[in-house]
Amino acid sequence: SVARPDLGEAQHAGRHHTGLALLGWTLRGQRLLDKPSRSQGTHLMERRWVMEAANGCKDGLDLDPMKEYMVLNSSQRIAVAVLCTSLALLSALENLAVLCLILSSHRLRRKPSYLFISSLAVADFLASVIFACNFVEFHVFHDMDSKAVFLLKIGSVTMNFTASVGSLLLTAIDRYLCLCHPPTYKILLTRGRALATLGIMWVLSALVSYLPLMGWTCCPSPCSELFPLIPNDYLLGWLLFIAFLFSGIIYTYGHVLWKAHQHVASLAEHQDRQMPGMVRMRLDVRLAKTLGVVLAVLFICWLPVLALMVYSLTTTLSDQVKKVFAFFSLLCLVNSMINPIIYALRSGEIRSSAHHWLAHWRKHLRRLGLEGNKEVPRSSVTETEADVKITPWSDSRGLNCSE
Repeated sequence: SVARPDLGEAQHAGRHHTGLALLGWTLRGQRLLDKPSRSQGTHLMERRWVMEAANGCKDGLDLDPMKEYMVLNSSQRIAVAVLCTSLALLSALENLAVLCLILSSHRLRRKPSYLFISSLAVADFLASVIFACNFVEFHVFHDMDSKAVFLLKIGSVTMNFTASVGSLLLTAIDRYLCLCHPPTYKILLTRGRALATLGIMWVLSALVSYLPLMGWTCCPSPCSELFPLIPNDYLLGWLLFIAFLFSGIIYTYGHVLWKAHQHVASLAEHQDRQMPGMVRMRLDVRLAKTLGVVLAVLFICWLPVLALMVYSLTTTLSDQVKKVFAFFSLLCLVNSMINPIIYALRSGEIRSSAHHWLAHWRKHLRRLGLEGNKEVPRSSVTETEADVKITPWSDSRGLNCSE
């Protein structure tokens, strides 16, 4: 006889296996939902998945996970909006004023020194406006653009800040040539060579900055902890490029200070009567103080941001560190605001151009009858003095090659 299967036992076994399967899924669900029991590796894998989703590495996802980079609370967003807008407005007005003063003077805009200062003013003006708009849009209003538009914006910010540092390096080289090779300075650095150098610097800055827009994104490379869509290897390359520019600035200004010290020492040997020892010491100390201020401002404004960028390449950042980075980024605006004061407004020729403009508008207002007729003769004397007299700054001639 053929043994027939017991239907009751089969049903019981089926229910048993089904119960085990349900129990297994329940235990898995409890393990997934039990956050304290997750390992650090699982947490890092989930965080990496979220970062990849934020940077568009997962198909079929929108850019909502990009909010992982929007870490500021409401009060911090208000503080960032006020600080960023105020600093950007002051920086833009200062750099625009410097640019207008240089371009309005036929004598200044033909000198290589002021071409480099004009490039610095243009870079700082554009960096202030573009950075402030994009920074406030992203961190305050949480606006999210398409991938191409976002990369275009962040590339524009990077290009202008990179061009600002590049202009600082060219300004340092200009001062080195002026102080170390005064007889051949005008032959070595002509207006055409200065324009060509500026063109190369701007093209190189644009090329380096727009590489992510050209396709160098973080898919499948590891994504940056600080910048959406930016890979860590690109961030490392940009940091090395900026470090090269800063090293050039430090080396050039150090060489300028050393050459100035040697020059003062040589004058002390041959012209003791014309330059007493106390005056020699004051000249050397003034130059050292000026260069010290230049380098101190540069490091205070840039070192915190660059240090956090380097730190982000080595570890996963918490939201608190990202908040600190957001506020430290505003120091770059402070640098753009201080640059016109250090490099332009301390120049006697630019101040003379400003006096000329003030005298011109004062005379124009008096012609319109806004002031009394008794002060009209004094206006012409003031304007004449502004045309022929350049007020010297105590240490500007040591750093501005305008002769």
